[in-house]
Amino acid sequence: MFDAIIIGAGQAGPPLAARLTASGMSVALIERKLVGGTCVNVGCMPTKTLVASAYAAHMARRAAEFGVTLGPIEIDMGRVAERVATVITKARTSGEHSLEIMAGLTFLRGHARFVAPHEIEVDGELLRAPRIFLNVGARAMVPDLPGIGDVRFLDNTDMVSLVDVPSHLVVVGGSYVGLEFAQIFRRLGSEVTIVERGRRLIAREDPEISDSIQAFLEEEGIVVRTAAECIALSPSREGLSVTIDCQDGAPIAIGSHVLLAVGRRPNTDNLGADVAGVALDERGYIEVDDKLQTSVPGIWALGDCNGRGGFTHTAYNDFEIVAANLLDGASRRVSERVLGYALFTDPPLGRVGMTEAAARAAGKSTLVSTRPMTRVGRAVEKGETKGMIKIVADADTRLILGAAILGTGGDEAIHGILDMMHAGQTIDVLQWAVPVHPTVSELIPTVIGDLAAA
Repeated sequence: MFDAIIIGAGQAGPPLAARLTASGMSVALIERKLVGGTCVNVGCMPTKTLVASAYAAHMARRAAEFGVTLGPIEIDMGRVAERVATVITKARTSGEHSLEIMAGLTFLRGHARFVAPHEIEVDGELLRAPRIFLNVGARAMVPDLPGIGDVRFLDNTDMVSLVDVPSHLVVVGGSYVGLEFAQIFRRLGSEVTIVERGRRLIAREDPEISDSIQAFLEEEGIVVRTAAECIALSPSREGLSVTIDCQDGAPIAIGSHVLLAVGRRPNTDNLGADVAGVALDERGYIEVDDKLQTSVPGIWALGDCNGRGGFTHTAYNDFEIVAANLLDGASRRVSERVLGYALFTDPPLGRVGMTEAAARAAGKSTLVSTRPMTRVGRAVEKGETKGMIKIVADADTRLILGAAILGTGGDEAIHGILDMMHAGQTIDVLQWAVPVHPTVSELIPTVIGDLAAA
């Protein structure tokens, strides 16, 4: 009998174990595969390590623009892969060690599933606890495409372990995961084609953001095919062919490799949620309330499996919410957080809050301002002038509704706006901030000063 059981050692599980054990609870943490979850092993850390290698190659090719003379640029994919593996191993090993030495924690390896609402079986061993926390994560979705069973396809897990550069990578899916890998492998030497069912890439962003991203990807030689209503796969002599039912362009893309990047699905298939009475939605995500409690008292769901964020930082915030409510007497809620995220292409996109389209759909009276990166001194100095800054505010309350910074440093600069939104401050307060020069962030007050009804 334990005071608490945690299933999954992703981004929420281990810090929660640390808080619970520090409070004097006896805790069991169960992990069936890899400590660190998606982020450490097949997500954020390895992909951003690949982004760094791809960026180095890209800048080396541009060296002459900066007055630097180099010889021929070559890619040593074996060394790239070795660097990725090192980053993963160090992070995972550190996480494993912290769990193994944590006082009050029993760290178990194996597959956990419910046999009753507060009883968990792990490879034949029965565990009980009045508090159970589910941090079981998610995995790549495999779409039901014609011919899917006839070809070898890749997902994000496969991509971060490649030791050879694909000659022609076809990416099915034009959102965050697909776009990052498309640019990475284009810069590492692959021919790349992106196939997207929607009429534009990352359709949840405003059109000018999507269009700008597509433009700089195409400028690098990536072929983008949108409005692909029907996509089918089949073997070919070169590797595989992807049939594309688009309004424009050739009906078939021939590639050596195909990446499926069409979304994620929660790891709730073999959890025994039905036995415990834990409600799932139609997509398999665990239903939770605003405090991350499931339909069963004493059971919480954190991270990707609850469908309330899908990012490493939201998973960690889930831990913070649950720990604060359970241990600190707080009343934190998911609905209180201001959601930000980033697309780690080059240039990156930092995003927070609502898009202009979403604000309009919600009936907001909006103020909008944009500024191209060609008019941002820091971007000009770095020779990285693609993209723009866009801010959307409420004309009535003067509160910031959302912002996008697509450009060099955008993934960092967005936090100034995110923090002001979290603090509930108006555009009038932020406009009078005195930012450091020369930075991307210094233009935020200027953009706010240009806000106008839209």
